[in-house]
Amino acid sequence: MAKNVVPQAREALEKFKYEVANEIGVPLKQGYNGDLTSAQNGSVGGYMVKKLIERAEQNLMGQ
Repeated sequence: MAKNVVPQAREALEKFKYEVANEIGVPLKQGYNGDLTSAQNGSVGGYMVKKLIERAEQNLMGQ
């Protein structure tokens, strides 16, 4: 796993990862996920980035 810039955010990011996976229908589970395709795993990471950018844009706009 990559090193977090803000180590205290690790738990929140883990929770967010599972929320995103559930939202897009990827059966991500704790531990081994080698049965998932690289497309499934990649879609979780990509969607996380999209959602984080949306949140940052909302914060910048003062919402």
